[in-house]
Amino acid sequence: MRVTLLGTGDTTGTPTVGCDCETCELARARELERTRFSVHVENERTGESLLVDASPDFRYQFLRDEVPLPDAAIITHVHFDHLDGLGNVFRLLRDLDVFAADETDPQTGQSVAETVEADYHYLDAVTVRPQTPLEPFSTCGLEVTLVPVVHPPLVCYGLVIEDPETGVKLSITGDTSYAIPETSRAALANPDLLLAEAIVPAHLCEHHPIGGRDAGPDGVPRTFGTKHMTREGALALAAELEADRTRLVHMAHFYPASEAFEEPLAVDGEVYEL
Repeated sequence: MRVTLLGTGDTTGTPTVGCDCETCELARARELERTRFSVHVENERTGESLLVDASPDFRYQFLRDEVPLPDAAIITHVHFDHLDGLGNVFRLLRDLDVFAADETDPQTGQSVAETVEADYHYLDAVTVRPQTPLEPFSTCGLEVTLVPVVHPPLVCYGLVIEDPETGVKLSITGDTSYAIPETSRAALANPDLLLAEAIVPAHLCEHHPIGGRDAGPDGVPRTFGTKHMTREGALALAAELEADRTRLVHMAHFYPASEAFEEPLAVDGEVYEL
């Protein structure tokens, strides 16, 4: 399994357009990027590839990192920075299975699968394949499981991707607070590689209108507001899941420049062979 981090940023990315903060200026100076979130997973045994979330930066990411176009895709939730790149498959692909959860979101009255179907009904290439969370399915020679996480007000899912022949395991938390259900934690546990979202360091919770939540024994918040994990929350989760290796993703440009590119914070273009 070859994993390429196409996009490791949040909804505005780093550098952020029109921003001259120290972190964005440092990213420009070092020629580092965190475009909107997306992961490319290539099954080198079968020559097939799977796209996790369709970033609005789809075209740029695929050109920059020179990865194969996907044979299938998964959409974790319907926020634009994870979904709106799907329109890029127009004229690029003849067919694309798009997997998404089938449970109805009380907020929208639709499942993620139904929203994708409605929004991209005009794309002949796209065939939506609804899936039940916590029930494994197969695509691209890999076994995939959607795991519910907590990203209010919308339903959202993390992912477990396993190679049934080699046994390697990739876990992706998705956009989530630290309060991931126990059943999902069990599914995510013991990965060879964990991609954990960590939007900001915990000390920035003081700037959120409602502060931080899910404090650890040290009193440090593990959730920023209600929707996203802090860096400290992501690292605590990684320890709990006993991840062999962890990369933090979905970061905002609000990280202070002195912390923004420290380990284990990822940047675009990183590649992992599992």
